[in-house]
Amino acid sequence: MRTFIFLPPVRKPTGGVAVLYQIARWLHENGHPAFLVPRDPGTWRPEDAESVSLLPWDDLRLEPDDTWLVPEGWINALTPGLQAGARCVVYVQNWAYLFSSLPENVDWRSLPVSFLAVSDPVRWYIRETTGHNPPILRPGIDLSLFHPASCAGDGSHIPPQRPAGPVRVAYMPRKNKALADQIQQGFTARRYGKAPVQFVAIDGMTGPQVAETLASCHIFLGTGFPEGCPLPPLEALACGCLYVGFSGFGGWDYLRQADDGPTAFAPWWPLRSVPWQGNALVVADADVPGAVMALDKAVGWVETDAPQWQIALENARRTVQHYTLDHQRKAVLELAAGGWSSGG
Repeated sequence: MRTFIFLPPVRKPTGGVAVLYQIARWLHENGHPAFLVPRDPGTWRPEDAESVSLLPWDDLRLEPDDTWLVPEGWINALTPGLQAGARCVVYVQNWAYLFSSLPENVDWRSLPVSFLAVSDPVRWYIRETTGHNPPILRPGIDLSLFHPASCAGDGSHIPPQRPAGPVRVAYMPRKNKALADQIQQGFTARRYGKAPVQFVAIDGMTGPQVAETLASCHIFLGTGFPEGCPLPPLEALACGCLYVGFSGFGGWDYLRQADDGPTAFAPWWPLRSVPWQGNALVVADADVPGAVMALDKAVGWVETDAPQWQIALENARRTVQHYTLDHQRKAVLELAAGGWSSGG
């Protein structure tokens, strides 16, 4: 049984496309015929793209025994698989785009497709809106790259050794920049007369540069939403940062509250049981005032070396051990062996 994976036409690096490459690599390295099929030859490719097989769109010839895997939001790309009678699988990496490209009067229930969910919250949303209860295929992060500066690469101990000086807060301007700016402005005003805090923008960096920057910071301010199973917060947790900010809904696959203060958002949907406890200060998506207050609390924890900070970092270390590349590889192989209909 062969697996063909559709690559959307993107020009810049995206976490979702990188995950598709990882899936193809795990299959290829374990003897499972797998091919990435870019719709546009100019589609962005990661540095290790040569480790997988790329098939031009015009050369795609699917058969009924094949699997045709397409990320959500690209329903037109399902056409080759539907026409060939192949097993069509929609990999929902962001719940927000599940219905975005459906033609008028077309429902997912009327199409011969199955689903994969990138996280438990996304699976819950798919189940509640379509009736499907898909398996989960979570992303994985490279802990040999993303780890605290004081660790040897296995994340075996924290807290990391941070540079002397002001508290450093990393953030990504591309994630709802206007809200990120508002949070910084409100926080700076609230901190008037206190020790300055340094905001460090992560933008246009390579993976190693991102890891190095995160390992030099104390806090990661996350302003991304909507999200399916966001990688930046996971990478920040792996590098020894305290996470503060939004969940994007999908972040609740692994985020858990480290504080029960008034700004702490409590999900009304069910959360799965996990073997770790509070690892972040999470506020409601787009709650700028709440994020200002939560960030101020987090900075206070760092400045006083509060027990809450150390406990959250230890829980962060436990969290990321369940999101390794090895975990992802095992899940991919299990799903492929089960016909992409069980596992996760």
